[in-house]
Amino acid sequence: MNKSEKYTTSLTEIKALLSGETDMIAKMANTAALLHKEFDFWWTGFYRVVDNELILGPFQGPLACMHIAKGMGVCGTAWERKETIVAPNVHLFAGHIACSSESNSEIVVPILRGGEVVGVLDIDSREFNTFDDIDKYYLQQIVELL
Repeated sequence: MNKSEKYTTSLTEIKALLSGETDMIAKMANTAALLHKEFDFWWTGFYRVVDNELILGPFQGPLACMHIAKGMGVCGTAWERKETIVAPNVHLFAGHIACSSESNSEIVVPILRGGEVVGVLDIDSREFNTFDDIDKYYLQQIVELL
């Protein structure tokens, strides 16, 4: 099964899983778990905007940064710009926050409500150049379900 097919299957599973659920943290927790398991990412999780900073939310993987300022690192920059960011090599990303030295590439997808970012989906890989337009396309659809 290629990456697009895996995402299509995962999107269907996430839609069914989240159907009828209203709690954002519960939705984030199961979405992170499903994506992490299906794609074997290094780190898969969410940060929520609380009191004008990103606060660690549900995740799968090693320990993570708990607070991220707006405009800092890939997560804070995606929040500030209100756009998905793909970092093929996080070590070359200006202001990169090294929560784990084992992370080498990253994708961050903002969760928008009423034009404002309420959180971000953050996925890290140990490999360089892991994420592309296929990931971006499907992950943006997935965050719309939250």
